[in-house]
Amino acid sequence: MTMKAPEGVAPDAPQIETAGLSPAASLFHSLSDPARLAILRHLSLGEHRVVELTEHLGLAQSTVSKHLACLRDCGLVDSRPQGRASMFSLTTRDELLEVLAAAERLLAVTGDAVDLCPTYGSATREGTED
Repeated sequence: MTMKAPEGVAPDAPQIETAGLSPAASLFHSLSDPARLAILRHLSLGEHRVVELTEHLGLAQSTVSKHLACLRDCGLVDSRPQGRASMFSLTTRDELLEVLAAAERLLAVTGDAVDLCPTYGSATREGTED
């Protein structure tokens, strides 16, 4: 049985293993929004309620709640009830801080070239942020 090459791959090209990269791609996608990164950085200082995050970040409550739901679904944050509010915290603080520190080192080495990328750079996000 012959397999059809994935879209964008020449039929005679060697098959590159990509199935195992899906979780990593999902992780990086979860980190791809500046508001989510700001929330994660703030939560690295300790647990916070939504109201505290909205005050600190200057974002609408609905925006913060939407991003927290995404981060919780991705397993990066957790919440616990406290009265009528919820306290949010990082699920794996040390590992997340390692990833963010590695990203900062990579950005420093590349001169932030990725921010100028016509496909993924900041110019392509203008007007798309909440």
